[in-house]
Order: sequence, then structure tokens, then C-alpha cells
Amino acid sequence: MQDAEKSMNLKKRKSIFSTDALMPKILLLFAGISILTTIGIVVILLMESGKFFARVPIAEFLTGTEWTPLFEPPAYGVLPLIAGSLMITLIACIVAIPFGIGSAIYLSEYAPQKVRNALKPILEILAGIPTIVYGFFAVTFVTPMIRYLLPQTDMFNALSAGIVVGIMIVPMISSLSEDAMAAVPQSLRNAAYALGSTKLETAVKVVVPAAFSGIVASFVLGISRAIGETMIVTLAAGAMPNLSFNPLRSVETLTAYIVSGSSGDTTYGSVEYLTIYAVGITLFVMTLALNMIAGYISRKFREEYG
Repeated sequence: MQDAEKSMNLKKRKSIFSTDALMPKILLLFAGISILTTIGIVVILLMESGKFFARVPIAEFLTGTEWTPLFEPPAYGVLPLIAGSLMITLIACIVAIPFGIGSAIYLSEYAPQKVRNALKPILEILAGIPTIVYGFFAVTFVTPMIRYLLPQTDMFNALSAGIVVGIMIVPMISSLSEDAMAAVPQSLRNAAYALGSTKLETAVKVVVPAAFSGIVASFVLGISRAIGETMIVTLAAGAMPNLSFNPLRSVETLTAYIVSGSSGDTTYGSVEYLTIYAVGITLFVMTLALNMIAGYISRKFREEYG
């Protein structure tokens, strides 16, 4: 009987050892697939956009003020698309950052546990709504309201798209910021209360600075999501690449052009087709720069608590 138990225990140990040896290899495979996928995307963008820049000077692409690659004579200045993307992103940030940080402070510092448990899932549900639904919401509800207040507004405009993109990224900013604030030790709050600080002063002057790196990371993730948003801007912002900073006008963004340029009306391998990759590499560089800035800020202002 004892021999049988020893044999079973030995088999269990061998099974555990084999599992421990196998799991790191499986996890390494998953990590390798993710890295290879990223490398593949970058290589394709560089190769195809390189073909474009072999025909169109990069200086003309980056400094030109007209974008009409599908018309005669063609113009390949990407500035109108960048301006449209940045304007909608700025409007989205004006909407999302105050609401996101405000709701995070409420959930972290003021809301009772039952209220927090009810509100946070509701906020996160907003993040799961398909962006096409947000786009229809912008066209059918937000745009008519704006046009009622400002009749000179174009039917497709940057303001409507920016507001709805801002609504879309509020849950991301709020949830990540609340998690960062919740990680701040309670001892810091107690110390502030002991010095006579009010709850608001403690939240604004102690908790928010202590969670600053996490809050900034949530902002940058939200901004990156806003820059890369496609369906909302395609439906609500229009398809007019205007180099204008008037939010009431129709504009076209980088992502919206990629959608329209991929519609099948362009010949494979033509300059018009290659503009998709040139715009794609531009968008990639912009989001990469944002992520690098976020990483630097997070490292510089990271708080560590022992």
C-alpha cells in the first residue's frame, strides 16, 4: 500500500515538473507571436510606404496643404488629414478628461462601496458599445442639436465627431484613473486629514498627485484611442480634407481616409493605393510618439510606496 502511494506521489511530482518546464515555453511562444505580429505590421507599413515615398517626395507629403490623391491634378499634402485628426482629438480630450478625472475622483474618494460597485460596471459598459453605434448617435442626435444651436454648422462636422469620441473614451480614462487612485495608500489620506485637510483638498492635493503617473497613462491611452478612432469620424466628420481649425466644418481624418482609400476604387500598386500605407505609417508614428511620451512621464513621476 505504501509502495502504491509512493508511486502515485512520484507520478504527481513528475507531472508538476513537466508542467513547470512546459508552461514557460508556451508563454514564450505567445509573447513571440505578439512581437512577430507587431514586427510584421511595421515591416509591411515601411515597405509599402517606401514605394510611395519613392514616387512622392516626403517633404511634399509632410508640408503640402492639399490632399486630393484621387483627383486630377493629384496633391499629396497630408497636413489637412493631420489637422482633422488633431482637432477631433483635441475636442475629445476637452470632453473626456474633465469628466473622466471627475468621475474617477468621485468613485475613488466619495462614492460608497455599493455605489462604486454599481457605477463602475455601468461606465465600463460604455467602453463595450460598438463604435458604429456611437457614429450613428453622433449623426442622428448630436449633430442635429449642434445645428439647432449653430445653424451655420455643416451636416458633417468635427465638433459632433469630437464630442462623441470624447464620450467614448471617458470610461477608459475614468476606469484607469480610478485604479491608479485606489492604489494610493490610505496612510497618505489619513495624514492629510490629520493636518486638517478637507476631503476635496485630500483628493486634489494628495491623491491625484500621488497617482499622477497612472492618470497620465490613462490620458495618453485615451488620446491614442481618439486619434485611431475610425467609424465615428467616418460617419460624423465627413470626407472633406480641409486644412481648417473651424470645428463646425466638415473634415477628414487619417483613419477616415484609410477607410475610403481601401474601398476598392483604386488600382493595386498605384500611387493612389500606396497613399493608404503612407497615411498609415503617419498614424503609427503619431501613436508611437504618444506612447513614448506616456512611458517617459510614467517613469519620471512614478510613486513607489514601501
